[in-house]
Amino acid sequence: MKIISKISQAVIIAALVLGVSSCGDDDDGNIIIPTTNIVETATADTDLSLLVTALAAADGDLVSVLNGTGPFTVLAPTDTALQAYLDANGFADIAAVPTDVLQQLLLNHVIPGEVTSAILTTNGSGYTETSSTAGPDGAIISMYYNTTDGVVFNGGAKVTEEDVRASNGIIHKINAVIGLPDVTTFATVDPNFSRLAEALTAHSFTYVTTLQEDGPFTVFAPDNAAFDTLLATDNTWNVPGDIPEITLGTALNLHVIPDVNVREADLADGEVSTLSGKVDIDATAKTVTDGSDPANVCNIVVTNIQATNGVIHSIDKVLLLPRLSIGN
Repeated sequence: MKIISKISQAVIIAALVLGVSSCGDDDDGNIIIPTTNIVETATADTDLSLLVTALAAADGDLVSVLNGTGPFTVLAPTDTALQAYLDANGFADIAAVPTDVLQQLLLNHVIPGEVTSAILTTNGSGYTETSSTAGPDGAIISMYYNTTDGVVFNGGAKVTEEDVRASNGIIHKINAVIGLPDVTTFATVDPNFSRLAEALTAHSFTYVTTLQEDGPFTVFAPDNAAFDTLLATDNTWNVPGDIPEITLGTALNLHVIPDVNVREADLADGEVSTLSGKVDIDATAKTVTDGSDPANVCNIVVTNIQATNGVIHSIDKVLLLPRLSIGN
């Protein structure tokens, strides 16, 4: 798993009727190696019948993909979870979901490599890449996980049965479908961005609506410590909403580069235009500098948190004043 910081229905049924062996000890203490792959294992599980149907219906021949060598980690929505998704989105059944949409949705539940519950619990929280390429220009989508209260993905899908072994990977059953994220998703589900979420919804701001549009956007997202440092500069500021609207609005605009999805590898030295002015980027040092006096030099501490409509890079200070170029 790559961690970011410090991504025709009948075909499947006909061939798959083998029993499911799980990885464990037999009566003699010997390790039992699973003989069925992920697709076969899911097919034998009556609680995953809608998932099996969806795999067969989606674009991209996902049955063949998950019959492959792997290893894969599949976050498998139960029938109850998938039915709830269909009902919530007005789909009569799996066949009613556009096949290209279904493909990317399902790939968002597949993590390359074998990721056990023990690995996730040891890490505690963080980002990983899924197999979905629904980002701008085919960028691979990120996923946030948190194990504070069980194993939860993107703030809403909880593991209900972990570590179901297969010959080419592992399955974790989950109780909800994991929707494809926009850039506001991660501000909402990652507790490190809770102050940013407060700022985006302060005053009469419409940032949430804006950042849910097509984009793409590149967002330099201050973490909680960054906002706490800013709040400490004025004893009347306790939460982001206490910061005057014009000051906070100008600052938030300074953190968004519109119309581009600039991943870490594409960051370049020099001045770049944001929604409210210009900032300086040092790609080698991984810093962003504003126009305040003295200037805030913000370290980029987490990169490439990829959503469908843009990418987030976490920074450790809040950018404050735009740098204005001659002629602007």
